[in-house]
Amino acid sequence: MPAVPAPGRTPTFTHVAMQVQDLDVSIRFYQRFCGLRVVHERAPAGGARVVWLAEDGRESEMIFVLLAGGHGREPAADDYGHLGFACASREEVDRIAEEGRATGYLIWEPRDEPYPVGYYCGLKDPDGNFVEFSYGQPLGPGAPRGVDENFL
Repeated sequence: MPAVPAPGRTPTFTHVAMQVQDLDVSIRFYQRFCGLRVVHERAPAGGARVVWLAEDGRESEMIFVLLAGGHGREPAADDYGHLGFACASREEVDRIAEEGRATGYLIWEPRDEPYPVGYYCGLKDPDGNFVEFSYGQPLGPGAPRGVDENFL
């Protein structure tokens, strides 16, 4: 059954928030591999530090919120929950995979799958969350359009 927004209002997806064990280590991971930058930071009185990250030019559209005080996680072998980032080319996916391999973060070697999945690899962030880097999906900058009339 489709969700029905309140009359005159449509919710807009604006952010994802995650608690992390070491805020500075996580910030460096997402800056290095995802190209995100810190756009806001605060430490409420008596509260844990909070940092907002975003892609350049998208600060008012979609942000990634990191909150101090997390405990990390160890996903099950069949857990494919992840954050997804579109890449501009297969070469970019390969570069990220190579850097992930060198730093011990690589969990999914680059691979091709049928549309709409495309070419992708995956890293595990410092807290155990999976992050996918893909090329050829019908999402993100440079995405192919009209390949599948039932999608987009």
